[in-house]
This record gives sequence, structure tokens and C-alpha cells, in this order.
Amino acid sequence: MKNINDIEIYRITHIDNIPHILKNGITHKDSLKKNLNYKNIGDISLISIRSSKKIGVSNCEDNVVKEINLGDFIPFYFDVRMPMLYVIQHGGNYVENPTNAKDIIYIVCKLVDILSLNLEYYFSNGHATDYFTKFYDKTKINEINTILDWECIESKYWGGEENAVIKWKKQAEFLIKGDIPPKLIKYFICYDNSIRENLINFGISEQSIKIDPDAYF
Repeated sequence: MKNINDIEIYRITHIDNIPHILKNGITHKDSLKKNLNYKNIGDISLISIRSSKKIGVSNCEDNVVKEINLGDFIPFYFDVRMPMLYVIQHGGNYVENPTNAKDIIYIVCKLVDILSLNLEYYFSNGHATDYFTKFYDKTKINEINTILDWECIESKYWGGEENAVIKWKKQAEFLIKGDIPPKLIKYFICYDNSIRENLINFGISEQSIKIDPDAYF
């Protein structure tokens, strides 16, 4: 269980997108500031599904509080080394061209900083497109430390049918509607020192870059 003040949220992107992010922040695909040259690294099939998928926010109760469109939100995870990253690096599903770990950058934000923006947000207790997943609104944010299964989220082992529940819970998401200004990016994670130097050349301070090859596959 975590204190809400200690929770960080993570988003991965191609290194080619970093200069735009430093100038405009983390922008939604429909934003006026969106990156017209955005380099995608995700599963195109899953992206397509998410763009039109309707989900019910129920706060784990019987009645749906609100229905939202998943594609209207910028998704973040609560830890590194997610199953989707494995597919992005190694291919599979509808990732036709795997992405080298050196080209993948983590963008990390503090949850409490994001909450200060007063944007519309929701969070899930598992993979966002899974049938069993429950979604929660801001009225439950102070319970996030108990709603999420942190042992599963931080687990390094999730492969195989025997770990299906771990894999599902590990992929809990935080969904944000609206652009996130660059000043709210806490730090970046990269694969090695050569990429760190590239990020420094983009204008990122050394103190805002962490090298962590263990965050990759």
C-alpha cells in the first residue's frame, strides 16, 4: 500500500517525440497542440479499440456513475516494465515493427501534481479494456492506495496462464483528459548513458534523467 503523495505515474513514448513534449507538454491526439509528427510505438489494433471504446465508471458499485470514451483520455501506468512494453520491444499482436529499448523513454509525473491541474480523470483497477475491470472517479482518489493491488502492479513476473490475474491488475491505469504541461514532468527514464546524453542535448537537466535498464526488457 502506498501513500498518495508517493505515487508516480508513467507513460512511454518514442525519443523522437521528446522535443515536442518539452515544448508543449504531454498532449492528447485531439489537442490543438498535438504533435503532427508523432511517432507511434504502440499496438495499432489496441489503439483503434481504445479510440471508440465506451466504459462505465461505477466506483465498484452496482450503478454506473458515468460513461466515458476511453480514447478521450491520456493513459498512464503506475509502474515500469508493463506487458505492453514487452510487445513494443519484441513485436507481436499488431506491433509490426518492434522498438529498440534505447528509443523508448519513460515520462514520469507525481500523481499529486497531476491532481493539482483539476483536469477530468479516472483510474482503473486493471487493464482498461478488460471486461472485469472497474473504473473510479475523483470521489475515490483518496482510496487509490487500497483500491489498487500494488503487489501485482510492482510484480516482475506476470507471464503464463497461472499469472493472468497479476498481469491484469498490473496494468491498472490512470486516465487524464487534457494536456499536461511540461513543468509537471518530474523526470525521465532512459535505457543507457548514450540516450541520457541525447536527452541532455534536448535541454533536459541531468537531475531530471534516470538511467534504468531494468525498466526495460
